[in-house]
Amino acid sequence: MPEYDHHIAVTRDADVFTGDLTDGWLVGGAVNGGYLLSVIGHALAQLVPGKPDPISVSAYYLSAAAPGPATVHTRVVRDGRSVATLAADLRQDGDDRITVLAMYGDLARQPDDVRTTAAPPDLPPLEECVSNSDAPEEVRRTAPLMGRFEMRFDPRHVGWAVGQPSGNGELQAWFRLAEEREPDPISLLTVVDALPPVTFELGMMGWAPTLELTAHVRARPVPGWLRVRHATRNIAGGMFEEDCEVWDAADRLVAQSRQLARLPRSR
Repeated sequence: MPEYDHHIAVTRDADVFTGDLTDGWLVGGAVNGGYLLSVIGHALAQLVPGKPDPISVSAYYLSAAAPGPATVHTRVVRDGRSVATLAADLRQDGDDRITVLAMYGDLARQPDDVRTTAAPPDLPPLEECVSNSDAPEEVRRTAPLMGRFEMRFDPRHVGWAVGQPSGNGELQAWFRLAEEREPDPISLLTVVDALPPVTFELGMMGWAPTLELTAHVRARPVPGWLRVRHATRNIAGGMFEEDCEVWDAADRLVAQSRQLARLPRSR
């Protein structure tokens, strides 16, 4: 079993799923929100036969999760003909960490005709991009999740790493899970929250806690590297929005998300 599948694995007992959150997805002392969403998403995928794929997932992050045992409490709100509405709460030590409302279906039964006026990220070839493996050792210790995947950043979007942020509020990179584990709809829930906070390119370094995240999965990705773009346009009330697009190797927009997050606390 690939590392990623082991990390999101859960055991079912009726409508409650039990898993063990690994410290391999820590960033800044907390477990990464996209990884947590895939743990929940993997549990929800088992609820309704014939509807294994997330289509729309909205999550509210109530408090930071820590490595260790966790439970996902689920319920079927409505099971329709083509889609099901599902709910879940991830809990640790008796406290809710995340609450989710989601729509699930079977993407394989949907028309495979992704159309968009958006354009894929204009990324240089992989060999011309900056690898996350080049990050200093102290950064990798603070963010162990960097060992869970490969990222190749657009050289135009890494000024933050050398104290020269561009100020354009945009990040983009190639992305692939460790062990060349191919992407699927559940893993896309991780991908939409895997890049560093887009505020890094605004000169605002530090952990930016997610408050709410909504992801739309538009199609099953084909094998190969993904291209991911994050952007923000607004800062207000100590919060910012981060819009994400995920494109597969066939130039299809396979996932989108928008999250509301707090500005980095170190600011």
